[in-house]
Amino acid sequence: MAKDKFAALWVSHSSISDFLACPRAYYLKNIYKNPKTGHKFQIITPPMTLGTVIHEVIEALSVLPVAKRLEEPLLPKFELACNKVSGIKGGFFDLETEYQYKKRGEEMIRRIEQNPGPLKNLAVKIEMDLPYFWLSETENIILCGKIDWLEYLPAVEAVRVIDYKTSKKEEDPQSLQLPIYLLLATN
Repeated sequence: MAKDKFAALWVSHSSISDFLACPRAYYLKNIYKNPKTGHKFQIITPPMTLGTVIHEVIEALSVLPVAKRLEEPLLPKFELACNKVSGIKGGFFDLETEYQYKKRGEEMIRRIEQNPGPLKNLAVKIEMDLPYFWLSETENIILCGKIDWLEYLPAVEAVRVIDYKTSKKEEDPQSLQLPIYLLLATN
């Protein structure tokens, strides 16, 4: 079979997790397309929106020189990102829920400003919007994933793969997310 990224099956940490949890849910979330539109279904939820907004603010820092990353306050940037997904676009069915998630996000942004950790260090920026590589050319399978941050460690000439979490739930210690991101960054 010829390499065709448009016909390939794209898999990611989340799609693999979906499959392991429930093959039917995997199919409905990752394969099934509406016969009328040809589009996949995606139900946006407040937790997904919060994660997207926080990650957008952090991602914008990666292109700035280290000394300028936290020169300007992040809350106005957070506010702008929130405005793009306000109301039903962000999965919010009432103002109270939206308000609660926005307050949670503001607190996360304040913590980032007070404790920037790796954000104040050198970073590596991958030029691809969605890093991927061929997991199997013969089976036409591509592995992909969005890496949150790659911290450059000059003392050891290495890169640390970092994934920021906005969820309240703990990550499964057996999660494949960081090993997958390591494969993507390496390849």
